[in-house]
Amino acid sequence: MTTASYTAIITPFKKNKIDEKSLEKIVKFQIENGMDGIVPCGTTGESPTLTHEEHNFVIESCVKFARGKIQVMAGTGSNSTEEAVMMTKHAKKVGVNSCLIVAPYYNKPTPEGVFLHFKELDKIGIPLYIYNIPGRSVINISDENLARIATLKNVVGIKDATGDLARVASLRLLIKKKFGYLSGEDATVVGFNAMGGNGVISVTANVAPKMVSDLQKATVRGDYKTALALQDKLTNLHAAMFSETNPIPAKYAASLMGLCSNEIRLPLTPASTTAQARIKNEMKKLGLIK
Repeated sequence: MTTASYTAIITPFKKNKIDEKSLEKIVKFQIENGMDGIVPCGTTGESPTLTHEEHNFVIESCVKFARGKIQVMAGTGSNSTEEAVMMTKHAKKVGVNSCLIVAPYYNKPTPEGVFLHFKELDKIGIPLYIYNIPGRSVINISDENLARIATLKNVVGIKDATGDLARVASLRLLIKKKFGYLSGEDATVVGFNAMGGNGVISVTANVAPKMVSDLQKATVRGDYKTALALQDKLTNLHAAMFSETNPIPAKYAASLMGLCSNEIRLPLTPASTTAQARIKNEMKKLGLIK
């Protein structure tokens, strides 16, 4: 896999419906600012609150708006294997480049169950990325089971959101094929790539895509002086973007830039006044807003 910067994009709403015009604006903004790809319908896209029809519509719309200029990695995971298969088949049909499959959450499957879950999805014949995020899914896929899942033909990479920088090094020794190692933690990207990672799926890139992309490219060149300088600029913004549950801050930040409304679906609620002030302050410092 070549190195890549992806944005886990928000899902814009207008009167509790998908705001198609704002979604097009969001995708265009990512293309214009140098990101390699977008990930619709992940956690940042409020996927738990989307109906199946909305989920399919968002993914199909992103493919249409991307027009082949940017990669589309669709979030199609579920704790139901049958549902994940259904959504992944739809994503393949409408032309996404790959799918991001979260570890089956809530029902806490055994390692064998997790492997068999991915084995069923592998049969669909589209590139798959494992999404390991124990903070959300409860289970943490072990290195050994990740390496086993990686033996499946169409499993091509992982988004690791454990924050464990040593993990990418150990996985590289266990996985015996060309594989994509994507950081799922904005604040750890420089260290993650230095340990052998080759990409990021970023939340902060919803509002600062050029800086995130430039940082990623600097690590690829081995220019860690530039990468660290960009990290220093972004660190406080990263913290602000996770000052409350994702995507609450991201949705508010995007609204400040006129990319969409600040509408968010329950059980999530809009950013608090304290979080709003913090986000606005950091965005002003970086010249993202006036």
